Amino acid sequence: SAVEAMKEGAFDYLTKPLDKDTLLLTVKRAVERSTLIKENLQLQRALYDKFSIEGIVGSSRKMREAIEVMKKVSSTSATVLIIGESGTGKELMARAIHYNSPRRTKPFTAVNCAAIPENLIESELFGYEPGAFTGATSRSIGLFEATNGGTIFLDEIGDLPLVTQSKILRVLQDKEIRRIGSRESIKVDVRIISATNRELEKEIIKKNFREDLYYRLKVIT
Repeated sequence: SAVEAMKEGAFDYLTKPLDKDTLLLTVKRAVERSTLIKENLQLQRALYDKFSIEGIVGSSRKMREAIEVMKKVSSTSATVLIIGESGTGKELMARAIHYNSPRRTKPFTAVNCAAIPENLIESELFGYEPGAFTGATSRSIGLFEATNGGTIFLDEIGDLPLVTQSKILRVLQDKEIRRIGSRESIKVDVRIISATNRELEKEIIKKNFREDLYYRLKVIT
């Protein structure tokens, strides 16, 4: 009967004779759990309201076109490239796409590629194993692994070093990452939304950006 009760959704199962302290503690834990579930749902609703597509204000033709694209792409897992000048709301759009997608209950991680030093960007994104480099005394989980199931927003992706670009390409192609200092590949299910204020076509001509990565990133623009 205990197993059946738990299968049916019981929070706990107490046997007779009842111990008063155990009963009170169990009820307290059940109330706390119920309260946490309600608070979590309220926070999720607040997030969806804050980042709803309808909440994005803009009356220009370009903005209306962008909003229509967002509505269509939100329900998919397609890779998205957002192009625009600094301060035009690229991260707001990325968050709106995530919180209106089937991944909305999973993590959303924003990374400013221009703000992370070149020698640290790979360890931030992919993590590392103990001994991978001087000072790496313990395992560190990278942002891709931590965002598994969710969406990672790579802002200012035009500033990524070429060697890191090749590893992002591998994530898109093979859906896996490898921590620095490890030979083991780890499967990840992460939607990539990237943004830039640069003209990546010109960066490709200058050999500053990989052409194959560019076309992988701009499935939807």
